[in-house]
Amino acid sequence: MRFLILLCAACLGNASAWAQYEKTPWPNSHKTPPWVFRDVTGQVFDVSQMRGKKIILNVWATWCAPCKYELPNLQVFSDLQDPAKVVVLTLNVKEPPSRALRFMQSQQISLPLISDPKGEWTQKLGIKVYPSTLLIDSLGQIKWRIVGEVDWTSAEPQTWVNSLR
Repeated sequence: MRFLILLCAACLGNASAWAQYEKTPWPNSHKTPPWVFRDVTGQVFDVSQMRGKKIILNVWATWCAPCKYELPNLQVFSDLQDPAKVVVLTLNVKEPPSRALRFMQSQQISLPLISDPKGEWTQKLGIKVYPSTLLIDSLGQIKWRIVGEVDWTSAEPQTWVNSLR
C-alpha cells in the first residue's frame, strides 16, 4: 500500500511539472511600446502593421533549460494556428543569434527568431525571468504576461489566445 501511495505521488508530481508558470494581466499603466522587430532572416515584424492579428511573443535563451523544453511545444501550437489570425514570434535574449539559430534548426523549429543580444527589449518590457511570454491582442496591446514554462500543446493556452480580442 505504501508503494502505491508513493507511486501516485510521483505521478502527480510529474503531472504538475508543466504548471510552472504564472499568468498575470499586463498593467494598464504600462503602454505597449511601438515595436518593429527584424528577425535573423531580415523579415520585419512591425506590430502596428500587424493589427488584426493576435501575437504571442516568447522570450527565451538556449542557456535556459525550461525555454529549451517549451519551444518545441510552442512550434506545435503555432502550426495549429491560422497564420492570418495568430502570429508566434520568438525573442532570443543575451546571446549571439547564431547560437539561437543553431538550436532552433537542431530542434526543427521554424518560428521567426528575433535576436536581443544585449537584452534591450527585455529590459524595456521588464522581463527578468525566462521563459516569459507576452500575449498581444489584435489591436496591438499587451494583455497578459506569462512567466515560466508552458505546455503549449495543452488546451489552456489556446483558450488564452481565443479570449484575446
